[in-house]
Amino acid sequence: MKWQKNQDSVPPFYLVKSSEKLHCAAVDLGATSGRVILGTWDGTALISTEVHRFPNTIRTLGNHDYWDIAGLWHEVRTGLLKAAASLPAGETLASVGVDTWGVDHVLINEAGRLVYPTHAYRDNRTQAGFKALKSKSTDHARIYRATGIPAVFYNTSFQLAETVASSPEVKKLTAHCLFLPDYFNYLLCGRLANEVSISSTSQLLDVNGAKWSATALKHFGVPAHWFSTPINASTRLGRISSIPELKKTSVVAVPGHDTACAYEALPSSADDNDLFISSGTWSLVGCKSPTPFVSTAAMKAGICNERTGDGRFRPLTNLIGLWLLEGTLKAFTERPTTNRQWQILIRAASKLPAPRQLLDIDDPAFANPSSMKKAIDAQLRKNRTRPPQDLAGYVRLICDSLGQGHAQVLKKFTRLSGRTFKRILLVGGGAKNRLLCQATADAAGIPVVALQVEGSALGNLGSQLIALKAFKSFADFREKIIHPLPSLTFKPRSPRSH
Repeated sequence: MKWQKNQDSVPPFYLVKSSEKLHCAAVDLGATSGRVILGTWDGTALISTEVHRFPNTIRTLGNHDYWDIAGLWHEVRTGLLKAAASLPAGETLASVGVDTWGVDHVLINEAGRLVYPTHAYRDNRTQAGFKALKSKSTDHARIYRATGIPAVFYNTSFQLAETVASSPEVKKLTAHCLFLPDYFNYLLCGRLANEVSISSTSQLLDVNGAKWSATALKHFGVPAHWFSTPINASTRLGRISSIPELKKTSVVAVPGHDTACAYEALPSSADDNDLFISSGTWSLVGCKSPTPFVSTAAMKAGICNERTGDGRFRPLTNLIGLWLLEGTLKAFTERPTTNRQWQILIRAASKLPAPRQLLDIDDPAFANPSSMKKAIDAQLRKNRTRPPQDLAGYVRLICDSLGQGHAQVLKKFTRLSGRTFKRILLVGGGAKNRLLCQATADAAGIPVVALQVEGSALGNLGSQLIALKAFKSFADFREKIIHPLPSLTFKPRSPRSH
């Protein structure tokens, strides 16, 4: 199948009558779990319901880590059928959109078949190439100026370079490289397209405009014809062709990167003096900007100039996030499984004294250890500090350490942008963690507004509703939907109250 460049070749978009409700399904895939959210817009309110949730995990085979793509597709299909089945008789699912984590991808041939296994971004196969580029400051600076993305071990660029180097014949077999949301869109409707926000995570997209970087492609040895010119989010792709029960449902290219979706759901101030944190497995900290940050200082600070769904910039940096806590929990037989149990644990951790020594969350040992607890203990002992005695102690240590990490990024963005950030908008799983929110406010010295919304799913639904002409833009969507939603504000405490 060739790249479809002519929009007129797309089947007519299915629109419901204005007097009817609009039902949209957001497929939101994360590194540890996925879900399908049904959103219903009746002209006055957007009601969202989780209709399907399922676990996701890295699968190790030999010495490498992979994703179970077939298993994820099965769950996506199951969730969409559940969403459709939950609707009142006679009502139809109008559209579906897919967002996932960044950088991971599939390689397919002209027939659409996989020609290479889908590695997980934490796989260590990229380390040699990553270290080689980091050691050559001139090359690293050249790639950063071209793409606006620093060298990070999980970048698509390093993954594809290793694939081509270890399996040269893959060049002959591959016709297209699709990022994961692009691939699920393809499975749903047969349309081949690279969406701009997910493409920008690759370190292969040109920082100037929506085109692929010849400099980066040449450096990493990646064929240019594997990619199409990126499209913006809220682009219609066609109707579902792979699920007969949903043949009237349209597929919309939403911001494919879940962080881009989450950013669109944040009720930012008119002066853009908000710092954003999408808190989950990773803490993605950044802001919106009309221009990219591509200075030497930005490169040294690890600033990634990723894109919004309409191609504008959202400079950010990735910190390890609640991955620290997720990994540590595995070492304890008694761990929370319900919201109430989590609340009890967080309260217990909050009552503990502040840790004498915080974690260096940039330690590479935390990337993918066999035991997170042991990795944390090792760093503490290296610094002559006793490890916590119980789970609450680890929760307090991790939340305070992440809060300090968020504050350090705030200082970087203040210096690089010349702006004074007045508050932090925090969305994602971490917004439910009062200890983490307060620790961030205390360390940063500015209020943290924790938004009690599912940011990525809400941004996903918003993009679909814009494509369905229910809203004019994300600004319109935020004004009518996001601003009225509940939030909690955590004000920084004085040092004496710690």
